[in-house]
Amino acid sequence: MGKKRALMFSLALGLFVFCVSAAEHHHVKAKTKRISLEVHKKLKLLNKRGVKTIKSEDGDIIDCVDIYKQPAFDHPALRNHKIQMRPSNHVQNDHNSSQLVSQIWQRSGSCPDGTIPIRRIQKQDLLRATSLENFGKKMPVHSSYSPTDDKGTVYINSTRVELGPQVNRSAAILLTTGYNYIGAQGDINIWTPRVDSPDEFTTAQIWLKNGPGEAFESVESGWVVNPKVYGNGATRLFVYWTKDSYKSSGCFDLTCPGFVQTNKDIALGMVLGPVSSKMGPQYQTTFSITKEPSTGNWWVRIGQNVPVGYFPGELFYYLTRGAATLVEWGGEVFSSKVKQNHPHTATGMGSGDFASGKLGNACYVKQVRILDYSKQLKYPEWVGTYSDEEDCYSALNYALSLAQEPVFYFGGPGRNSPYCP
Repeated sequence: MGKKRALMFSLALGLFVFCVSAAEHHHVKAKTKRISLEVHKKLKLLNKRGVKTIKSEDGDIIDCVDIYKQPAFDHPALRNHKIQMRPSNHVQNDHNSSQLVSQIWQRSGSCPDGTIPIRRIQKQDLLRATSLENFGKKMPVHSSYSPTDDKGTVYINSTRVELGPQVNRSAAILLTTGYNYIGAQGDINIWTPRVDSPDEFTTAQIWLKNGPGEAFESVESGWVVNPKVYGNGATRLFVYWTKDSYKSSGCFDLTCPGFVQTNKDIALGMVLGPVSSKMGPQYQTTFSITKEPSTGNWWVRIGQNVPVGYFPGELFYYLTRGAATLVEWGGEVFSSKVKQNHPHTATGMGSGDFASGKLGNACYVKQVRILDYSKQLKYPEWVGTYSDEEDCYSALNYALSLAQEPVFYFGGPGRNSPYCP
């Protein structure tokens, strides 16, 4: 009788385990199917049908999309937006950028007139994101600022500027503050710094900002190494925007509706080259963002004053009704392993060398310029430098003599012993 009960118990237990296992398998299968459907739906929304496809040597795919069917016009504020094909105001540069950079995909073909090149987003790109909603977005700044905290404070001509410490970012920047900046630009040399973890990124860029610290607006352009968004450690051209300090609005490039592209030969998010080398050739390009007061659009140009497209005025409040009050040039590293979190990330900024290395070793911004309502590009009257973590990433505005214009150097290796453990 005892053996019979034991057998029945064993059979019942086996049946129970089988049922639980089958239920779990069904749940996992259903969840996998749901995620797959959501990813497919997101890809269909993001990737507009092209009239031509170009396969780049580096593995990326370009779709040549009708300029009127680009992602920007999915934004509710841009449903009735009339596209501006070219900027109406010409910004006269007082110099020539010494090198021209190119994009690898251009060797494989070109997009026809009336279209723009858009980097195709792949399934694996979406699966790397923390969520489909966060794909292509910077994380919120999570400022820990309090009025009694001197961290995130810089003085420009005795004026105290509160940047506010940001717990998931580390920056090394040159900055100026005022009330009427309608443009900024600078020549930035191109590097490929190391990114320590796939969920981190590093940039060299310019920012134009306005609005309160916890909900500022920003338009940005430069180069970035961001494996999470782009899939590898290559250096790429990027633009970015936000109207709420990265909380919910904005994104890199065309990964969400917003930025309006007009150039058919330059692709956002694609690899830039050639890259500078230590004590070797330095390759740079000009990054420029300027506002058209008549439309409120903020135009992005690169190289020899070549327009790429614009951030429409409809996206913003402060940047549309006024101008930028804060302009920054320099670099930023995003990581959860910065500030007081140890071990510190080994993600590099700029060239990966400190600013003290200067020309040939460090990343730089030459020909720093602002544009105000005088419509004349000029070096800012007053500037300041700031670094969140001087022992990890440094900032140096340096001139050989009083007769020469300063060059801003920035960057660093991140973790280094014993100064940035």
